[in-house]
Formats: sequence, structure tokens, C-alpha cells
Amino acid sequence: MSQAHRNPLPGVPAVESPFFDDIFVPGNCSAEELRIAKDLRDNGYAVFDFPDADIQAKAERIKSALHGRYPWTQWRSGKADMRVQDAWKTNDDVRSVAINAGVLELLSKLYGRQAWPFQTLNFPVGTEQHFHTDSIHFSSVPERFMCGVWLALEDIGPEQGPLEYYAGSHRWPIYTNEHVGFVPRDGVNDQSTYHEVWRRLVERTGVRREQFHARKGQALIWASNLLHGGMPHLDKSKTRWSQVTHYYFEDCAYYTPMHSDPFRGLVAFRHLTDLRTLRPVINSFSNNRIPPAFLKASRAGFEPFARLRRSYNRFRRKLARRSGGERGME
Repeated sequence: MSQAHRNPLPGVPAVESPFFDDIFVPGNCSAEELRIAKDLRDNGYAVFDFPDADIQAKAERIKSALHGRYPWTQWRSGKADMRVQDAWKTNDDVRSVAINAGVLELLSKLYGRQAWPFQTLNFPVGTEQHFHTDSIHFSSVPERFMCGVWLALEDIGPEQGPLEYYAGSHRWPIYTNEHVGFVPRDGVNDQSTYHEVWRRLVERTGVRREQFHARKGQALIWASNLLHGGMPHLDKSKTRWSQVTHYYFEDCAYYTPMHSDPFRGLVAFRHLTDLRTLRPVINSFSNNRIPPAFLKASRAGFEPFARLRRSYNRFRRKLARRSGGERGME
């Protein structure tokens, strides 16, 4: 990037910056990169072909390797959450998708900071999740330096529980506990705490719902604040294999707003591993490390709440087994 087009807001993702047209100029990016950047800016998502010549074969190997890890019988009767989290730990193909050099280079250009992957989720069927924003689950300081990449491991049509999203919703403010009037220390919340406000925002703003009917090997980037979820999986004779990789960006503090109450000393910092290097990542921003003593104090404040949440989750799983199913949250 030339000095004439220096970004005066490095704490805002380049793709969401008011100086977008100064940053994404000929010579700084290709025509395809500019197309993706504009789609992400305008809609909160962008579709592209996954940049791996071996992706078709990798998709088949991933499906074969993970097939036995899912409770298929329970799913067909509506009583299972079908996901494998962090299969990268045991499956080289899953990790290869997550650390793909072309994707990392693209995301780093779009956001103006080096991207790094921290989580994978592998699904053989539709999630049927209520639409949500990742900003309550995976946030950063500065905010919005997180995104997801969803990859189709087979052709996916309307009967297979395709991904749904609300174009333009990424431009809304990030609403967290203080906005909905929830205090984590006073109880246990989950994503459903926000469902009403998201539903009413969709009704009030008129954002359009879209679906991603994907070809095998197509991928979709979504911004952290884009509302997205899963449509009903109508035909259970068909699968819907996909991989999600979540990415953060360098020189940020990483935390979960849904579990945080920062002005009373509760910050649910995330202590993560960079899937590229397999090393822990330091929480920092503006090239300054978050003091370990502060992280330790925040963790101590979070532990009682975490124990309460684990107890609550055990109770939810027990109820789900009795009443016919539970939907997992990212």
C-alpha cells in the first residue's frame, strides 16, 4: 500500500473501512480480490472457489474419515447435534483446508492484518441453527477482526439445510449483553438471549434472507456481524457435508462478549492456538500485550460463571435426551 493511501483507521477492518476506496485500488489487489472485497463490504459475505487444486479429493477423504464420528441414527430421529469441532487435531486434510495459504493471503488483504485460523467445525448435515451473529461468540478488540469461511464438501441444494444469511446485517452495531439488559453474573445466557432482538431487527430493517446453494469446492466468507444460520434439512436421505473455519487477525484481544461483564471485572478472554503454527496466541492490541495479571484476574472472575454454565449445559443435554433434541451453538 502506497504512502498516499495509508489507512488512517488501522483498527477497522479494511473491507469495512470508510476509506475502502483508498485502500482497494488497482495495483493493490487483483480484479477478483476487488470483487470479493466489494461483495463483503456491501453484503457481508462473498462467494469464491476454494484455492486448492486437490480440494475435490480432500473433500472425499474428510467425509470418509469423519463419517463414523456422527450419531446418524439419533439424527434421523431428531435427537442429535451433528458437528465435530476441531477435527484439525486428528485430521490432516481438515487442517490443510483451515491453513490454506491462498485463503490466508486473501483474508489478510481484506482485513489489513494477518489472518490466522483458530477453530474448525465439520458438519455432515444441515445445522438448522437459528440465525445469529458470531460477534457475541467470537469478538476482538479492536472489534470485527474475525470472520468465517464455509466450504461445501459436496453439492448442496435447497432440501439439504443450506446456509442462510441476511445481506447487509453486518453493518448493524454489535449488540451485546449491555444492550439487551443481561448481566452474566446474574444467570446463564446462551445465544437464545438475543433471538428476539435479531428477529425484530430483521422485521424492522427489511434485510433480505438469502441461501447458499453451493457447488462442491465453493466457499463463502462472512463478516463477524452478519446474521447467518441453517435452513431446515428437509430431505434426510441426503447429506450436507461442509467445513467451517473461524479466523481471527493478529494484534487483537480475543474474547466472548456473551459471557463478559467487563465493567465488573468479568472478561471471558479466549486462550487460543494458531492452527498454522500450533502455538498459543498472545492477547494484545496496538502492539501491546494484555498484562498477564489482568488476564489472570479476569479468568478468576470468570471461573464461577464457567462452572455454573457447565452445570447448566449438562442440565440442557439431559433435557434434550428426554424431549427430543438440542441445537448446539458455535
